[in-house]
Amino acid sequence: MVFQLLTSILFLLALPFFFLIIIKTSKSNKTSTVPSPFPKSYPIIGSYFTVKSNRSNRLQWITQILQSSPSATFTLNHSFGFRQIFTANPANVQHMLKTHFFNYQKGPFSVSVLFDFLGNGIFNVDGESWKFQRQISSHEFNTKSLRKFVETVVDAELHDRLIPMFSGAASDKTVLDLQDILQRFAFDNVCKIAFGFDPACLLPSLPQAQFADAFEDATNISSQRFRTFLPRSWKIKRFFNVGSEKRLKIAVSQVRDFAKKIVMEKKQELADKSSLESVDLLSRFLSSGHSDENFATDIVISFILAGRDTTSAALTWFFWLIHKHPEVEKEILKEMKEKSDMPVFEEVKDMVYTHASLCESMRLYPPVPVDSKRAMGDDVLPDGTVVKKGMVVTYHPYAMGRMEKLWGSDWADFKPERWLEKDEAGKWSFVGRDPYTYPVFQAGPRICLGKEMAFLQMKRVVAGVIRRFKVVPAVEDGFQPEFVAYLTSKMKGGFPIRVLERGGWD
Repeated sequence: MVFQLLTSILFLLALPFFFLIIIKTSKSNKTSTVPSPFPKSYPIIGSYFTVKSNRSNRLQWITQILQSSPSATFTLNHSFGFRQIFTANPANVQHMLKTHFFNYQKGPFSVSVLFDFLGNGIFNVDGESWKFQRQISSHEFNTKSLRKFVETVVDAELHDRLIPMFSGAASDKTVLDLQDILQRFAFDNVCKIAFGFDPACLLPSLPQAQFADAFEDATNISSQRFRTFLPRSWKIKRFFNVGSEKRLKIAVSQVRDFAKKIVMEKKQELADKSSLESVDLLSRFLSSGHSDENFATDIVISFILAGRDTTSAALTWFFWLIHKHPEVEKEILKEMKEKSDMPVFEEVKDMVYTHASLCESMRLYPPVPVDSKRAMGDDVLPDGTVVKKGMVVTYHPYAMGRMEKLWGSDWADFKPERWLEKDEAGKWSFVGRDPYTYPVFQAGPRICLGKEMAFLQMKRVVAGVIRRFKVVPAVEDGFQPEFVAYLTSKMKGGFPIRVLERGGWD
């Protein structure tokens, strides 16, 4: 701890020397007039100043570099010799996530950053611990009873809370923050699915629920740890219990205490009845013999994190995009009209154009825009990039959705048809892309277990909302929303909307 503090002080004292090096180097390079997208690197500090100047638009900056790289891969030099590889090359992604999965792990740094919040949950462990949790989770996610439970929960939240809220906003002509509404909707759903608790965040009064607020704080502050200048400087703040680390400690305590309380209540119910009537994930884990309180708490918190912001982020950008592309909204309405007499599950399953529209939206605005792994040993990526043991290798779904090599010259267009084919009868059929070109749901052994449930939830929301309402952004002409990333992505400042009732199938 003292060494890390001294390192920080020495770096600050040495800054004037670094400036002299930079000035001298820049003078000697004045003959070069063609700007390069690749950041300059200097002794000791690496590309610190370029990284710092692009801190607010890091995603877009890295994307531009990857678009300019012949192999869609480049190595960024951080301070003190730390090097990080970024890639948007599908062959490299497959190498990391499947072929050499064993060599690319979360790693001790990432685990330590998120440990206070996620503990030893499935999204924060490697090796045998991850394998064990994956096996029992995979078994539960593949049961018909859980899928049916998810449908019931989502439909109840949709018809009892979301639709009435939209109806009230339409009649009262009030402005809603759609991002906030969808986050509340998703949080209610995932809490009920994960451990049978209803936080009731989507009540008409839009209450501030302590558990939801604490979860939001824990998520945001934990993600900030990854972006500190010195990789472990947050540990100094945690040691002295000051600033953001003090807030994180309070938030994590509230989240974990609440989750443990529910775990203990369900364990007591199981002891009293010998079986649990509820079919949420926690009840399933406890009923199958996995009754350790810390284990159950960690895995449930991980699943809440996975389901809380991902679907809401995807839907927020989806509604923005269909407003900007009314021809897509028209096609979705046409599809719904054709399926309107089907049972709910069959209707959702058969909404091919809507499914393609959601995939296209997540191509441009992925809920998890970047993901990093640490190399456990020396390696060489398929494109020839040399990886040294301990290096962080980051694959970049946000950039991959913007690569002309992968999506063509019209990559910037919102075009659901790129996911579709028409048969001779004029009927659409979905044509997916391999998960290494489109790693929005991860790929390989860690591919998202909740992918199908996420699509079920999103398509139910789209069908329920668009059938009855038109969502209109309450923003000035020329407004362009800003895509920002924490552990998951957000629309900066929220998404203010007005809701209009549809007059039939218009």
